[in-house]
Amino acid sequence: MTNVLFDAPGPVARRNSLIASIAGGIAILGGLAWVFFTLNAPRGELPGYFDPSRWDIFADPTVWRYIFVAGVWGTLRAALTAAVFAVALGIVFSLLRSAQTAWIRIPTAIVLEFVRGMPVLLMMLFILLVLNTGSFWAVVAALTLYNGALIGEALRAGLASLPRGQREAGLSLGMRPMQSKMLIEFPQAFRQMLPIIIAQLVVLLKDTSLGYIVGYVELLRVNMNQLASFYGNYYLFSFFIVTLVLYLAMNLALSWFARWVAKRTARRTGQKPPNPDEENEELLKGVAKANAEARQMGQGSV
Repeated sequence: MTNVLFDAPGPVARRNSLIASIAGGIAILGGLAWVFFTLNAPRGELPGYFDPSRWDIFADPTVWRYIFVAGVWGTLRAALTAAVFAVALGIVFSLLRSAQTAWIRIPTAIVLEFVRGMPVLLMMLFILLVLNTGSFWAVVAALTLYNGALIGEALRAGLASLPRGQREAGLSLGMRPMQSKMLIEFPQAFRQMLPIIIAQLVVLLKDTSLGYIVGYVELLRVNMNQLASFYGNYYLFSFFIVTLVLYLAMNLALSWFARWVAKRTARRTGQKPPNPDEENEELLKGVAKANAEARQMGQGSV
């Protein structure tokens, strides 16, 4: 397979790449081993962090029941509620931001820039203290505003990337501009931007941990505050690891869902994921064709 931008690696380059990969893998394993033995080393009279005595509380089903019922469900409840509102708000923002009328488009752009530039935690505190809402609705409202603004910009970019022929085809059928946008343009833009929207929802899920500051009972507050205070600082590192693993599991599951949606969307629209080798081959064919045409024109002029 011929590449245009770089030459295929030879035997020496492949050998050097293999040596660098092996050395990098050994360095990573050595670093992980050093971290493990450092954390597991005794600290005075206290055992290391991976000592079985620091993990014995997780044999109690009550601990796991409280983690999942209060912590995981609290995180998912806020994330799901905010995700629904954020997508709906993003649709409204995208339509207003792409409006033809300047007195609608410009104020919407100002509001979007203000919301995007405001820290999510500061927004939560403002909603909680000024509007006097509960901690749940402070978290949901702040996540809805911030992520709705970002989703709205993504959808607006999707609308702007569509060929003008889509809009013109709708208008030629007698549709009004808003009908063409809602029935023809927006479904395509939403399907095109769906992987980006789901990736933003992963960020939304992680940002629910900011609810810890405003007193909302979610996974971080349950594990690192309530349970750690009840069982003592002796188990603080253990609760930290459990919290980390649960957050990673939820985020990786949502990321896997985003990749699955992207592949499914590509199959339904008749597209396929970009392949650099195929793009290089097409570029080579185009260059060869252009050179052949140039030679033919030169021979014809002679």
